[in-house]
Formats: sequence, C-alpha cells, structure tokens
Amino acid sequence: MLSRSRPVSIQPPAEVSTHGGLAYALFLPPEAPRGSVLILHGAGSVKENHYDFARAARAHGFAALAFDQRGHGDSEGAMGAGVLDDIAAMAALLPAGPLALRGSSMGGYFAIVGAARLQAAAVVAICPAGSEHLLRGLRAGALPFRADLSSLEAFLTEHDAMLAAAELDGGLLLLHAEGDERIPVGHSIELERVAMRAQPKRLIAVPGGHHRSVQHDGELQGESLRWLSRVVDGA
Repeated sequence: MLSRSRPVSIQPPAEVSTHGGLAYALFLPPEAPRGSVLILHGAGSVKENHYDFARAARAHGFAALAFDQRGHGDSEGAMGAGVLDDIAAMAALLPAGPLALRGSSMGGYFAIVGAARLQAAAVVAICPAGSEHLLRGLRAGALPFRADLSSLEAFLTEHDAMLAAAELDGGLLLLHAEGDERIPVGHSIELERVAMRAQPKRLIAVPGGHHRSVQHDGELQGESLRWLSRVVDGA
C-alpha cells in the first residue's frame, strides 16, 4: 500500500511592501520573536533569493526582513553613499530586541561595516567581500547593478572591512567555501584574526564549494541559526 505524503504549506511573508523606495519582505513568527535578522543580499541578487533563509529564521523564532538594495530588484534608485542609511531604515521596520545582520558576499561586507552603527548583537557573514574586491569590480564595470559610481566608490574607500571587524563587540560568525572562486577564503581567515573584540566568534571554512554554495546550504543555515539563537538569548 502506497503512503500518501501530506502537502507542504509554505507560509508567505507577513508583509511585502516598500519603504523609502526600498522593496522589502517581512517574516514574523507566530509568537513574540526572540530577536530579528536583517538579510543583506549580494551584488546582483534580490530579496526573493533569500526567502529560504528568512523562512528558516522564522521557524527558529526570529523576525526576518529581506530587501532589495538600491540598484537591485524592485527598489528605486542607484546604490551609493547612502547604503548604510538604507540598511538602518530597514532595520527600523523590525521589532524591538536583539538585532543580527546576515549578509552574503557584498551583503557580508555591509553587515560588517554597518554593525557598529546598528548596534547589532551579531553578524553572520557568508563569503564576505572586502572593499578592495568591490572597488575592483566597480571600476571594471563587473558589478551587475545600478550604481552611483563616484558616490559608491567614495563609500567603499572610506569603509574598510578589516578595520570594522577589529571594532566589532558583538558576535561574529564567518562561513566561507574553501573553493570560492571570487573571494578567497583567506579573506575570512584574516577577518576572524583581526576581530579580537568580537564575542562569541567562529569561522567555518567549508571544503570545496563555490561562491554561492554556502548561503543556501540547509545544514549551514541551521548551524548559523542555532548559533544566533545562543547569541541573542544571552544578549
């Protein structure tokens, strides 16, 4: 006798809207959230690509918000020097409580350099870029999004990820594929080394893989959410 599998119901975001020209999707757990996660996508990506992590975060009791950065998806305008203002505006839409920033590649860079301004309790950075990687791509015309070139170049020049990591006081989790063909794993190794004040701090270097393999790995998503739960529950 064949068993019948039950249909899986995937709950949509609690809210899909725009704020200040930024398109976002907000995911809320059924009970009061233990904390919030602001999801920062990489260059050329969009918020929908990270709904898998937002749903996983919701299942762990977090509120989660994913949004299209300027120059991407359904958001207005071009990315420029106001990028941290945009990130702060999106963070303000989340419930009060401990805030974590989770970013991939370019988003990992923004999570690290924006953590102090947002007083983030924790940062999860996945194959994070450095300003030097982004500047190289910007000047070569290789970054696939609309940008105010001079404004964004000035921002990247003024915000160094290594210096920001050295000032981090909250938790820092770095995940990096050793086979990353765009950002060498050595960049995360160095970030972990200079982040002497970050507590707790952990680097997971994943054998093999590529630049996008870690961010959508279900096991690693679960590991990062368990780590975030320990951090925010102790905040």
